[in-house]
Amino acid sequence: MTDEITHESGTGIAVRGNDIDTDQIIPARFMKVVTFDGLGQFAFFDQRFDSEDNPEPHPFNEDKHEGASILVVNANFGCGSSREHAPQALARWGIDAIVGESFAEIFAGNCLALGIPTVTADAETVEALQDFVEENPDAEIEVDVADETVRYDDRTVQANVDDAQRQALVEGVWDTTALMKSNEAEIEKTAENLPYVEQ
Repeated sequence: MTDEITHESGTGIAVRGNDIDTDQIIPARFMKVVTFDGLGQFAFFDQRFDSEDNPEPHPFNEDKHEGASILVVNANFGCGSSREHAPQALARWGIDAIVGESFAEIFAGNCLALGIPTVTADAETVEALQDFVEENPDAEIEVDVADETVRYDDRTVQANVDDAQRQALVEGVWDTTALMKSNEAEIEKTAENLPYVEQ
């Protein structure tokens, strides 16, 4: 059993654009690391800096969004190659939940493995939330996984969490590695009873 994740809250940050792929989220040259430590500084690196590493206009470079933990995106976010480094980079930058129009399936699965909810809403709702977080960087956004809602500025909007993801987060069974570790005795017991496993 891992931590139950029923809701996440914090200030928001909007990254606009459809089809933002995993190579934009974390360029391939930063994936040579042995561990994921420090990967957060390279999130959206090629959008945030020019070829000489000078800062470019980007929400992740803005002081007003420092400490933001709720990312608001558009359609087909996380598409492209399947790289777990993408959600790892976002998590290590400080993102705890992502609200968007839609997500690439593998990306959403990789987020779930880190306990990051990927919550969907219609385009109008997402764009209104993006406008709000840009104008109100210090305002709190609450993503309720259990109730499938997003609350901000005295508003509550309907959202959607994939049924399997919602169950895994709310019941605290999203971290499969921790689950296996906590059931080590049962795993060994099962292995002992398998005729094709040598002890």
